[in-house]
Amino acid sequence: MFRIGVVTCGGDCPGLNSVIRAVVKTATINYGYEVIGFKDGYLGLVYNRFMKLKLGDASGLLDRGGTILGTTNNFDPFKVLVDHDGENQYRDLSDRVADTLRMHDIRCLIVIGGTSTISIANRLIEKGINIIAIPKTIDNDVPATDATVGFMTSVNTATQALDKLHSTAESHHRVMILEVTGSSAGWVSLQSGIAGGADIILIPEIPYDINLVAKRILERKNEGKSFSIVVVSEGSRPLGYDRAQDPVIGDDDDAQNINGIGSQLASELERLTRLEVRVTVLGYLLRGGEPSPYDRILSTRLGASAVNMIAADQYNMMAAIKNDQLCPVKISEIAGKIKTVPLDGELVKIARSIGVSLGD
Repeated sequence: MFRIGVVTCGGDCPGLNSVIRAVVKTATINYGYEVIGFKDGYLGLVYNRFMKLKLGDASGLLDRGGTILGTTNNFDPFKVLVDHDGENQYRDLSDRVADTLRMHDIRCLIVIGGTSTISIANRLIEKGINIIAIPKTIDNDVPATDATVGFMTSVNTATQALDKLHSTAESHHRVMILEVTGSSAGWVSLQSGIAGGADIILIPEIPYDINLVAKRILERKNEGKSFSIVVVSEGSRPLGYDRAQDPVIGDDDDAQNINGIGSQLASELERLTRLEVRVTVLGYLLRGGEPSPYDRILSTRLGASAVNMIAADQYNMMAAIKNDQLCPVKISEIAGKIKTVPLDGELVKIARSIGVSLGD
């Protein structure tokens, strides 16, 4: 029996179950493969926690959020904290991953994850493991693909929040700040900000000048507009800020900056503008709920393509979409890299052309 494995790693997001569904259906119906799912990310591979996935297990997953396999966002098989003679020590347990896959006679492992997950996958490839990666992250920061699983659903959620904040901001004549994810890349902030009619969009790629942000808000007030909407990525920082000072917890696309940029921004803007400023932090709300139609289609395409790539012996590749076409890329070419918002890109130019301030 030809067996393949599948695992979901890093922060959860809408569409993971849709990928699992596509993998199981394509593998079973088209190739007669047996699918083994490993629980809780790489942790399940180290400790051999698994479940057999059959067609019945794939039923009802298309619109279901989260992942039936579970996930962990802070487990690296190359650096596992273990108890050794009463003392906690970090050990390399990556050999256990290979042992587990050999035990189940698995020919190839499908890894669904973000940037950190893919970097770990690349190291496992170096140990002789066949891997196909599927990019998922609400931050959309995986290189070489137009969109990642979960991203467009998070943009939809953030846009809906901006729509709701508009009415209360206008009613109370307030400045409303919406903080969204994006520790290194501002895709969620930029796209939801444009779609939701934000007046100011702050992203990690463009350090902001707080005085210019305050100036834009006061200009709007002088123009007779009694409210302003600001959307900010959690990784946005002011000019001259040393990012090495940032205490960050978590891993993959589930990193959280514990400084609370939205609250900091609100305090500074109240001082400079003397206006009421309120903050909404979406946080994990961006990860929950059912995937959008776009993400259901994307996850199905990538899941099915991953299995087809295995059938064609295209190992150690990432299933990617470029210009709406499947375009597999070598995992080694993207491992350790992040896709950030290009400062000369179309979206940045569009935002500026319609009068949105980017804080610079």
